[in-house]
Amino acid sequence: MNQPDNIKYFDRPKRLKILFDNQRPLFYITFNTHHRKKCLANQQCFDAFRKYCERGKDFGMLVGNFVIMPDHIHLIIWRENNSCGLKNWMRGVKRIISNELKKLNIEYPHWQEGFFDHVLRNNESCVRKSEYINQNPVKAGLCNSYHDWAYRGVINQLILSD
Repeated sequence: MNQPDNIKYFDRPKRLKILFDNQRPLFYITFNTHHRKKCLANQQCFDAFRKYCERGKDFGMLVGNFVIMPDHIHLIIWRENNSCGLKNWMRGVKRIISNELKKLNIEYPHWQEGFFDHVLRNNESCVRKSEYINQNPVKAGLCNSYHDWAYRGVINQLILSD
């Protein structure tokens, strides 16, 4: 099918261009291990993830609430500026954790391709996703209270303005 010359296949709809050009939304992100291999819930992966996220400000990325589950990670992130794209930053997160998995003799591949991202448009949505992140290990039967799960935390307090 021929496309008009003035339309590019990968252009975002105009409403998304307005959203992403004028604001820096919060994202809820999930990414999974390859074939949901249970290899992430350990101190080495937690420390590597946390250290990378603490340096996020250097790349214009602020990580809020997160949980590392045995086979996936949930987090909330705010892209502070355009210094680093979300896709590149996520590639870095996976690389850093893969380095630790390699040291633990976990075979490649480590990751499912890509990641799931969802724009959080208001504080209510952010609060709901944060609660979901907190309760994830409880719902999975890994602990009785999310406070007992060692592989979770908050790097930055992220608050949306209304």
